[in-house]
Amino acid sequence: MKIGIPKEIKNNESRVGMTPSGVFELVKNNHKVFVQSTAGLASGFSNADYLNAGAELLNNIEEVYAMSEMIVKVKEPIEQEYAFIKENQILFTYFHFASNQKLTEAMIQQKAICIAYETVEDKDGSLPLLTPMSEVAGRMSIQQGAKYLEKPMMGRGILLGGVPGVPPAKVLILGAGVVGIQAAKMAAGLGADITILDIDVKRLRYAADVLPSNCNTQYSNEYNIRENVKSHDLIIGGVLLKGKKAPNLITRDMLKTMKPGTVIVDVAVDQGGCVETTRPTTHQDPVYIIDNVVHYSVANMPGAVPYTSTLALTNVTTPYVIKIANMGWENALNSDPGLHKGLNIANGKVIYKEIIDSFKTIEA
Repeated sequence: MKIGIPKEIKNNESRVGMTPSGVFELVKNNHKVFVQSTAGLASGFSNADYLNAGAELLNNIEEVYAMSEMIVKVKEPIEQEYAFIKENQILFTYFHFASNQKLTEAMIQQKAICIAYETVEDKDGSLPLLTPMSEVAGRMSIQQGAKYLEKPMMGRGILLGGVPGVPPAKVLILGAGVVGIQAAKMAAGLGADITILDIDVKRLRYAADVLPSNCNTQYSNEYNIRENVKSHDLIIGGVLLKGKKAPNLITRDMLKTMKPGTVIVDVAVDQGGCVETTRPTTHQDPVYIIDNVVHYSVANMPGAVPYTSTLALTNVTTPYVIKIANMGWENALNSDPGLHKGLNIANGKVIYKEIIDSFKTIEA
């Protein structure tokens, strides 16, 4: 199969779809890999690295799309890429369709085969291709939150871990999934006072078992959220519903009850955000303020640490890429029920029910 690795062109997206080691494995399996020149540079991989792995370099993104049967990316195609996509071309990347109707309609129109990293499942129902980026984003949420709590950033002016004689900041984490647990670990290590909420009591039991004593668990409901946002300094949104738009757990009216300079980091922004006032931002312009509450909602947080993120992502995507390339997408999906759940759009139709449920104007 002919596989293309284009350069990411989303704002400040420095990751690349595959490392040279992943390319090497594909070439070893007798596939041809086209890599756009300088695609890996921002992640720490040179053109020479890809050439040595057996790739063929192409000068521009149009050539990569034109020459390839399968495109392996990090982020969803943006509007200027839509026209490059061919009928029956396989796109393997993060899509997050449920929060982007324009993208959904474009992929239907192009009749692409869209296999989404974020809905591929393991036998236990976990999301193996989303997990490493959730781990990165969860850890980064605390780094960014601590920074924006500083007064020059319009935050409360509070040090996350406090100092002897001065209490630490209070961190509220919505969701005890991968993002929430990783955020809690980072915040706990810095000495913050943490409350983590979830509707799944099993997840809360797990959190109580693995997290240190400065992490408290609480059942998530509207009453508890309303009470907690009044007293916490940093709020992390880490809620995920597979393939669906995230629920708005924090509503606009709650902002007025928060302390001025409270910081919200909404990691769920890719799926629409779990805060009513969330809108996607970029690394170039990451924050905005509503009702004296600082909102950080960068839609590709792991793109800020591309070396770590690209390695972590390629570690988990490469076996699936090889399977699709070796068997063809239909045989690969039919042989692997978990991979089959990654199929979101095919032959001009939406396959994934949760996407259909998100948009009234789109039918299966």
